[in-house]
Amino acid sequence: MFIKDYISKDYPAFNISDSIDEANEIAKEFGYSHVFVKKKGIYQGAVSQSFLEESPEGSLASLAIHFEKFAILDDGNILDTIKLFHTFNTNVVPVITKDEKYRGYLSCDDIFNEFSKYPLFSENGALLVVQINEKNYSMTEICKIVESNNAKIYGCYISLIAEGDIQVTLKISSENLSSIDETFERYGYNVVHKFYDDEKEELLKDRFGFFQKYLEV
Repeated sequence: MFIKDYISKDYPAFNISDSIDEANEIAKEFGYSHVFVKKKGIYQGAVSQSFLEESPEGSLASLAIHFEKFAILDDGNILDTIKLFHTFNTNVVPVITKDEKYRGYLSCDDIFNEFSKYPLFSENGALLVVQINEKNYSMTEICKIVESNNAKIYGCYISLIAEGDIQVTLKISSENLSSIDETFERYGYNVVHKFYDDEKEELLKDRFGFFQKYLEV
């Protein structure tokens, strides 16, 4: 999951002296929402393709005040890109070194392809959403409840924190589901949702729906 293992290098960073038209055409060719600009090898920022479309002829230097300064360091983790995709409404994120040299990029497709390999998505099983008061929340206890009923956890994450309560979504193997439900309730958890077989896909689409936004940029 380290950034350095997923960097693509076929999408260039443009020199600040390059033309707006050239940058716009290449962005459209690749289907990316932003172009990246460098000066003497140092990353300067990003400009949206839609903004380039509306800009008059000239060099990228004329748009310097509109550069968006977002990027991910090459020694980071791919999870660090998620907030950038959302915050900057982009489907591509530049990767730079600590001294701000452009190394390449990560796209939304890169992220989707990586997550699709995880058991959370690839394994057959059931999805449970359980809720507990924040003061009593313990991931250790949640895992123990599942495993004490001879089931396996393929993945879990906190899906909601609101009004003093925490909801945790779990992808688990399909054995002993009724027993797992009863154990959660005995320990004071509220089983908010249960999704089995094909229903699990709908929950995943709901919980990870924001990723779709990136693909549609």
